Amino acid sequence: MLECRRPRTVWRRLLGERALKSTAIEKALGYCYRDAGLLELALTPPSAGLAVDNQRLEFLGDAVLQLCATRLVYEVHGDWQEGPLSKLRGRVVSTDALHAWAKDLGVELARGPRSPKEGTQPSRKEMADAVEALLAAAMLDAEAAGEDGIATAAKIIRARFGDTVAAAGQGDWETGDPKTALQEKAAALGLGLPVYELVKREGPDHAPVFSCRVTLGGMEAAADGPTLKRAHKEAARALLARLTGA
Repeated sequence: MLECRRPRTVWRRLLGERALKSTAIEKALGYCYRDAGLLELALTPPSAGLAVDNQRLEFLGDAVLQLCATRLVYEVHGDWQEGPLSKLRGRVVSTDALHAWAKDLGVELARGPRSPKEGTQPSRKEMADAVEALLAAAMLDAEAAGEDGIATAAKIIRARFGDTVAAAGQGDWETGDPKTALQEKAAALGLGLPVYELVKREGPDHAPVFSCRVTLGGMEAAADGPTLKRAHKEAARALLARLTGA
């Protein structure tokens, strides 16, 4: 079990429940920050309206994540070419993947004068940005102690995504990204580009239902979804299944 021990002067900066939550995040992440200020900064979104926020750390963390994820998929799948490697990396670094990681870490963002009212959930992007900021903060914290910062971040990323990357197959993204898979299948068959059309929108504003149709080479498929993006995706999945005979 990871134990985070800091001098009393540091703990004075993280008081009460906030200190306990920060420690829980560190245990889930597998890294103990020597500089508690870096940890707090990584959890401070611009929406809090404070003097400083995590956007510089997020900028750095995005690059760190891209590098480490690229190295991970490259090393694990030595027989894959650039296209499949790129798609697998895209799944690892996606907003959805990072948002899920943030939730598993128990991330709670700092609040300030401009924060949304209590009970309002932060956006998926804010949560994903916080994870990237945490990675950059871990790298900088390790380097300040004379350690290899990139290796530290890579270890954290491998612990999270190593099993997922190892279990991935070259066709897996057809499930996660059917629109791209359909477009590539269409190109391979010389069918041109899929055309998406909104058929109708029903339901109340807080729970809409979008109906979408996709056509390609004389074939079509339709599907519903709670968002237009989701309806497009499900329609693409349905048409892709017809094309592949699945």
